[in-house]
Amino acid sequence: MLTSGMTPIRRVVTGTDAEGRSRIVSDGPAPNAKEASLGTRTNNTNLWVWAKTPLPLSGDRDEGNMPYDFPGPPGGGHLRIVETLARPEGYDAASDTNLKPVHPPTARPGNRSWDRGGKNAFSSGMHKTQSVDYGIMLEGERELILDDRTLLMKPGDICIQVGAWHNWSSPRLGCIMAFDMNDALFVDGADGLVQGKDAVIEPQPDAWPKGVRPVRRIVTVDREKGRSSLVSDGPAPDVLTDPARPGFASARLWVIDSTPARIVYETLDLPQSLEPPKRGSLCRVETHPPDADWKGSVGAGEVAAFFKAAGSPSASTYSAAAPHSYMQKTETLDFCFVLEGEVVLVTDTGEAALKRGDMVVQRGTKHAWSNRSNAPAVVAIAAHGGTF
Repeated sequence: MLTSGMTPIRRVVTGTDAEGRSRIVSDGPAPNAKEASLGTRTNNTNLWVWAKTPLPLSGDRDEGNMPYDFPGPPGGGHLRIVETLARPEGYDAASDTNLKPVHPPTARPGNRSWDRGGKNAFSSGMHKTQSVDYGIMLEGERELILDDRTLLMKPGDICIQVGAWHNWSSPRLGCIMAFDMNDALFVDGADGLVQGKDAVIEPQPDAWPKGVRPVRRIVTVDREKGRSSLVSDGPAPDVLTDPARPGFASARLWVIDSTPARIVYETLDLPQSLEPPKRGSLCRVETHPPDADWKGSVGAGEVAAFFKAAGSPSASTYSAAAPHSYMQKTETLDFCFVLEGEVVLVTDTGEAALKRGDMVVQRGTKHAWSNRSNAPAVVAIAAHGGTF
């Protein structure tokens, strides 16, 4: 698995037609794919770049082709896929041209990222970025190396990197990961230490519905200068269900309420909503049961009750004549990754059947997720405040 070549990333982008109806604007391999700067065995596909918040929702420009300096534009951010190949068979450090010795922290160009060396053909080296990142594991496995421990991430796991030092390594299997990187505020310069004393919200017993696989949430910070540490590692603690759809779950993992993002221990104390703050973002994971399990028993009342409980009553665009009961629209730009199963993206004028590894850029358009299979479908969503 993932020992050579480069995996194309299917990217679906939505928009509206001249009559304001939602539609699929493009569907195909993300165009901005290239070998990344971390080494010849790491590939990089840029999916979207934004230089300000709220993010623009209209226009025809492909923001995946916009230039940026790592980790992303100040006041904005960027979304990319990183594909790392596994350690070569018979690996010999003596002949590794990517090898960089460990060294004191050094600023990279732009003074918004730093490294401490330790890079090799299958590891990124210890580094730190002035950003809050949602790291979503899509395929394979990867070691997340902190100063106080090493964690093994597998498909479906999500790491919230809150400005922490870290190293990524693939000693056994290669991997494909998505990174939504958001500009952050380091109040103490390059140190980027966590601020405040927010209580970390712990998972509650039986929070996840029976038969729904919990989403693993990892949160990391720097509590002291030059040293990263783990805040939490376990099932996402904030889970919303829908009584009308047994087997449905929407789990919040992190909320960014300002730009630049704050460096804090926890954010799930912020009000429940499917929509992020206007100048922020929200990382959540939705599990959709087969439509056949609930179709015929859901109407306007059940749909309205769900969106009210979700903190977004105005998001519903329910109509008995609509193509799906849970059609919705929010003034957000959503990056959506299919983590498990099969799901159909429904718009006013067309559909896209998606499978694991596919992704959608949802540009503030009316849509729904329809599961026409006989197994759950899992979708990770990084929603950003947008404006038309």
